[in-house]
Amino acid sequence: MEIKVLGTGCPKCKTLEKVTREAVAETGLNATVTKVEDITEIMNAGVMMTPALIIDGKIV
Repeated sequence: MEIKVLGTGCPKCKTLEKVTREAVAETGLNATVTKVEDITEIMNAGVMMTPALIIDGKIV
């Protein structure tokens, strides 16, 4: 499973990343969590507001 946390570094973005990493660790998921801060990559994903979460290519 591939999880991307999209955010520019705001407090909510940092919280989402932290909670996501904790959830993956606690549940034992076989997942890779990546933080995406590049605004161009965020916009190319179709995200207009951050934070956002993408799991296996789908915005959730």
